[in-house]
Amino acid sequence: MKTMFLALLALPIFSPAAHAADSPRYAVAVAATPVLNTPDFARTFSGKVKLDPCKGVRPVEFVAFPGTLFRIEGEQEKDGVKVYRVTSNDYPYPTKTGLFVDARFVETVEGTPRERQRTLPETAEIRKRLLSAVGRPYVWGGNFKEGVPLLRTLYPQGDPLYGVDCTGLLYEATDGYTPRNSSYLTRYGKGVKVAGLSAAEIAKKLEPLDLVVYKGHVMMVVDEDSIIQSVMGCGGGKKGVVLSSREETLKKLMRTREPADRYPKGAAGVKSFVVRRWLR
Repeated sequence: MKTMFLALLALPIFSPAAHAADSPRYAVAVAATPVLNTPDFARTFSGKVKLDPCKGVRPVEFVAFPGTLFRIEGEQEKDGVKVYRVTSNDYPYPTKTGLFVDARFVETVEGTPRERQRTLPETAEIRKRLLSAVGRPYVWGGNFKEGVPLLRTLYPQGDPLYGVDCTGLLYEATDGYTPRNSSYLTRYGKGVKVAGLSAAEIAKKLEPLDLVVYKGHVMMVVDEDSIIQSVMGCGGGKKGVVLSSREETLKKLMRTREPADRYPKGAAGVKSFVVRRWLR
């Protein structure tokens, strides 16, 4: 498996995206578009590679919504698949290898087009979408609970990314309005003062759609009784999108982490979590 993962991340040389006196080139997602940290789409979705987050095979960064704008930084053809190396304001997080899209999921555009319009759905609609994902599997980088239709057409033997990861669950429910990275979510919105409180006391302070978050994972409050999350489940037990009691979930979390009013820097974050209230 380790050898397979290294093969996935092997990066060939890309030709620069030179165009019209070095003016930038752009492309827009015309469908739900997997964005990988490797250009090897053919192998990733060949059906021979198991996209297993627990064993470290994690080529998928996220799935871009239709209308997402990409700046093309380079391009190549590999195993008959044209691939663009891209950057995007929809995913402004650093990666060691870069971001890549299969050119068939996007169309190039002239000039400098507008960014995707981000509109936050109504609170009731967000909660409805979160709840509709219960039972879906955990998929690293996934944020379309029904999977990616064009993957099924272009790579019928491959993983259709049917499911969501923890931030992907929220990202889909909000139409890509919220950050797609748990580290950013630790400072998203306004902090709720929870330092020094018990699980029962914190549970009483929570409001619908508050985030219980630390670097690496996020949970969302659904109502006065429940929290929803997508669980990786590498250590056994429940996995995928599950609902659980507010207080019981907090008690379990507080066996290993302490509540903080502000997420601490450095190693202290390993033992902490925060509550963020982001709805205005």
